[in-house]
Amino acid sequence: MEGLEDGGESLTDLQFTETHVEGIFTMFYGVKKLLKNALGVDVAGRTLAVRSDDTFVVSYPRSGNTWTRFLIANLLHPQEPATFVNIGRLVPDVEVQSSRYMRGVPSPRVIKSHTYFDPRYPRVIYIVRDPRDVALSEYDLLRKYRRLEDGYPLERFIGDFVAGTGALASAGWGTWGENVASWVFARGARPGFLLLRYEGLKASPEQELARVARFLGIDASPEQLRTALDRSSAGNMREMEKTQDKQWGSPQYKNKRSDIPFVRTAMAGGWKSKLRPELVTVIESAWPHIMTLMGYELSTREVGSTQTALAATTVLGEQGG
Repeated sequence: MEGLEDGGESLTDLQFTETHVEGIFTMFYGVKKLLKNALGVDVAGRTLAVRSDDTFVVSYPRSGNTWTRFLIANLLHPQEPATFVNIGRLVPDVEVQSSRYMRGVPSPRVIKSHTYFDPRYPRVIYIVRDPRDVALSEYDLLRKYRRLEDGYPLERFIGDFVAGTGALASAGWGTWGENVASWVFARGARPGFLLLRYEGLKASPEQELARVARFLGIDASPEQLRTALDRSSAGNMREMEKTQDKQWGSPQYKNKRSDIPFVRTAMAGGWKSKLRPELVTVIESAWPHIMTLMGYELSTREVGSTQTALAATTVLGEQGG
């Protein structure tokens, strides 16, 4: 104490206030973020500098985004067929690529995203899929990426799926219902928004891909549509995955399992034979109105048809593409 006083300083002078400490941490965080950005080792995500001519391909995970991404890449770049090796360049993933990388992508950009509603996105193709199928697909994916053990009970995962807990707690895109509703209710009836149902794309691929082409301003012939569909078929993508699996994806998932495929059955309605009735009830009880609005018939309860039809007209408009 005396030494401090002799030096003309007191303990009070040397103490950092809480504000000082918070300021230092904020400064270091900002410097770290700037360095990552400059070195190209950050993830662009929601900090992406959005351009007015950007188009985003958005969905909750396991809803057909990768398939749609391949379809679009094969439409936009007919001379360079999409593969798992080049897809990150043809239609970059904003949740994988760095801010520096994204700045170098020439306009107009078509960008993949799983984010919840972002008002800065000028044009959006939003893909929705039956959450009962999505849950099963995501369960397999998390085991592939070693985020879940094989013995993790499916019934426990379904609880995580509807609540956004467990392995999904840090995902950052919300639950299926939150993600879908954030986009559809905010943008559904506005220009610059195209809603695609995975099931519609499976049932009428050429017709639905033609809607996508018109939205992107591509004058695609029937032959071009068929070529894009053939190149992006589930069978073709599975074969490419077998030889290219280690060459794509986020670095954090390089230790993924090879015995669980990324491209699964690529079917609609698989939940009917794979989900027990009580698990179907858990999902349907979580988002009955959103599911009905999206055209997914509930097996365990009903939602007023008049109310749903009115909501669909208000929220979605015509959606002619």
